[in-house]
Amino acid sequence: MGVTDTTWMRRWGWATLVANVGLVVTGGAVRLTGSGLGCPTWPRCTDESFTPHGAMDIHSAIEFGNRTLTFVLVVIAVGTFVAALRSGRRDLTILSVVLALGIPAQAVIGGVTVLTDLNPWVVSLHLMCSLAIIALAVLLLRRIDHPSVPPAADSATLLAWTTYAAGWAVLYVGTVVTGSGPHAGDADAPRNGLDPLQVSQLHADLVFLLLGLSVGLWLVLRGQPAATAATRVALVVLVVELAQGVVGFVQYFTDLPELLVGLHMLGAAVLIAVLTQALIETRERPVQALPTPERE
Repeated sequence: MGVTDTTWMRRWGWATLVANVGLVVTGGAVRLTGSGLGCPTWPRCTDESFTPHGAMDIHSAIEFGNRTLTFVLVVIAVGTFVAALRSGRRDLTILSVVLALGIPAQAVIGGVTVLTDLNPWVVSLHLMCSLAIIALAVLLLRRIDHPSVPPAADSATLLAWTTYAAGWAVLYVGTVVTGSGPHAGDADAPRNGLDPLQVSQLHADLVFLLLGLSVGLWLVLRGQPAATAATRVALVVLVVELAQGVVGFVQYFTDLPELLVGLHMLGAAVLIAVLTQALIETRERPVQALPTPERE
């Protein structure tokens, strides 16, 4: 891959990551402003038109604006795929195709969300799909300069995988908490029927588990001189988790103000990105060989 190809591949990779983080934020804005059914059907906005018209209100504009981001994502996906093809690398091409397939998948899930009147379980799936695409975008950016290598098969790698799994559990249960709370996306949208207090407690317990695992991962990596990059990312993970925890607790005890909930959703996107990076760095870190015993 030439310098120019590398530069363009990296630019499109970053565009993919930033755009999908932005989609999480705009999707949160749709819900938090009560605009989830601003376009009451799908794939059209109304029964008569793909675009809102006539007595269009702010909710229709917000929901339709979020839908039009799909076209931005399509342009970025095409650019990423072309750059991957020009690189001549099969791994980058496959990743770019998988990322591109995430766009219609998200569109269909979004359509089901609208057609089921914002069913909270489908809304959860919608967000989790976005987070999975973000994780893949992080992997794509890593692969541009670091082709896949055999992973380090040791306790640190196992701990990194366990931490990563705990992170996904935290994020999913977080969507369940939201599905039991007041921000339904529309005044008449159903809730999941779970007790907000109980699911919030489960979410908090998982957060503490994630924090404990993340501290353990950082300490294990810190003791390995060859794992500088992985140690640094593990520390970033801890910082993001603590910031997310603070926002989460503040929003809970202040009756879920929209601005803090939106910030928490942005934090979720950032969290899965850094967790993914930490897992990759740990798996692919150089492992210092043990000294061979001297023969007498």
